[in-house]
Amino acid sequence: MKSQHENKAPRNWQMKLHEIIYESEKPEGKAFDIALLACILISILVVVLDSVDHLHQLYGRLFSVMEWFFTIVFTIEYILRLICIRKPYKYIFSGFGIIDLLAIIPSYLSIVFAGAQSLLVFRALRLLRVFRIFRLVHFLSEMRFLSVALLNSLRKISIFILFVLTIVTILGSIIYLVEGPEHGFTSIPQSIYWAIVTITTVGYGDVAPATPLGKFIASFIMLLGYGIIAVPTGIVTTEMALAVKSKRQDNRACPSCGKEGHEHDASFCKFCGAKL
Repeated sequence: MKSQHENKAPRNWQMKLHEIIYESEKPEGKAFDIALLACILISILVVVLDSVDHLHQLYGRLFSVMEWFFTIVFTIEYILRLICIRKPYKYIFSGFGIIDLLAIIPSYLSIVFAGAQSLLVFRALRLLRVFRIFRLVHFLSEMRFLSVALLNSLRKISIFILFVLTIVTILGSIIYLVEGPEHGFTSIPQSIYWAIVTITTVGYGDVAPATPLGKFIASFIMLLGYGIIAVPTGIVTTEMALAVKSKRQDNRACPSCGKEGHEHDASFCKFCGAKL
């Protein structure tokens, strides 16, 4: 009986910790999440203010102490998140897990690489938890739809970008032959740069064709650019339409893998199969 009780106690402790850290249904969980959001906001503000020269000269030491304080807090929180779920690797490789890790790594990198602490602004991504904390399920589901649509569009967009790179390489080479170094097109890479700037309708104007044929080619690239912009938009829009699901989802977090987005009547996690 004693051994059973000793084996059961850590599980109860982990479950209680899981309710506080991963769930926002109970007062303890919501208080933890709100305190976490406050720490994230203050830590981002500290990083931003520390980048201002005169504030850094006056309060640089204070900013440094505060940055390390929040880094230690977030490190402890990250470790606790790993402790209280049965499959820590699920959390480590999840979207929130990667974001949480990016929030603490820059401070430790700054010990070796000066200036790396500026990357602490990645902590702003942790503010995405506000959708779960305040039960903004509709916003959270829309964010999932967008993520799914972008992932499904990745292969098609990659092929499209390869096609565009081929086009700008050809057009850049042609404009190099037409205009030549005397009009600013000193090399094929420089001409490809001009073609990319033109086809994306950015138009810096640092290099411009001067001959009639060069202007005709530039006009063709500009018109082509308007058509090209519509292609990735259509791809993503189509994938977003396919990603929309009619089933409602809630914000329960799986005690095993930590993922959310389960149906209201679900008893088991749809990602790892663990009981909810």
